[in-house]
Amino acid sequence: MRGYYGLAVLVGVASLLMTSQCDPNCAGVDGSAGVAGAPGRDGLPGAKGEKGQPAKMADGPVDPSVLLRLKGEMGNRGLQGVMGPKGFCGDLGTAGHPGQPGHPGPDGKSIGHGQHPSQQARSAFSVMRTDNSYPPYDQRVTYQTTVVNKPEDFNAATGEFICRVPGVYYFTFHSVAKVSMCLRIVTDAMERKVGFCDHNRNNDQVLSGGVVLQLAKDQKVWLESFMDQQTSTERNDIREKKIIFNGFLLFANTE
Repeated sequence: MRGYYGLAVLVGVASLLMTSQCDPNCAGVDGSAGVAGAPGRDGLPGAKGEKGQPAKMADGPVDPSVLLRLKGEMGNRGLQGVMGPKGFCGDLGTAGHPGQPGHPGPDGKSIGHGQHPSQQARSAFSVMRTDNSYPPYDQRVTYQTTVVNKPEDFNAATGEFICRVPGVYYFTFHSVAKVSMCLRIVTDAMERKVGFCDHNRNNDQVLSGGVVLQLAKDQKVWLESFMDQQTSTERNDIREKKIIFNGFLLFANTE
């Protein structure tokens, strides 16, 4: 049975080979055109072309639209035109932030002579004598320590206050000693001298005095010792003594 099956296969193959050979004159019928396909995607951009030749002006009138498309060479700068009218004022802007405080200015200088407003005038001093010797009689008391002296109207070396601002002043002194002490306030603003004494011989002697004076410019005030009932032993005493002399302006003359 297998032999017959193989023979049939060989016969079939031979018949196919014989039918594949065709006469050269035989031809098939052309097929019909197919349906158009879908449009393809855009291609990639092409390379940049070469620079064109400069445009040439044609003879005769040229269309203005063409002139606008033609780029000419830059001309010379023209003259400045007349300034136009001033524009309208704009709206006021909002206030800015406060600035930083400035640096302090330099100290002012004294005007020296002339009138001084009462709210600006000032003068005050406080000095101390710490020398243990008894102050010489009828001489200006001098001082070793300056506590206050604004603005340098008192000379501690000479013991004099020199009026710079005319006005009314108050002067006062205080002294502490183991012996009797006599002191007086002296000024060339008046002939009379205002003196004070303490002759208590039992304890420390504490002496105070004061006076209000009307002073003109350059008039002087000072403190001096004078003799009253002191003994030679008291005048030669070298135990601790202190004298404090103060003065200040109450109010300046405004006229």
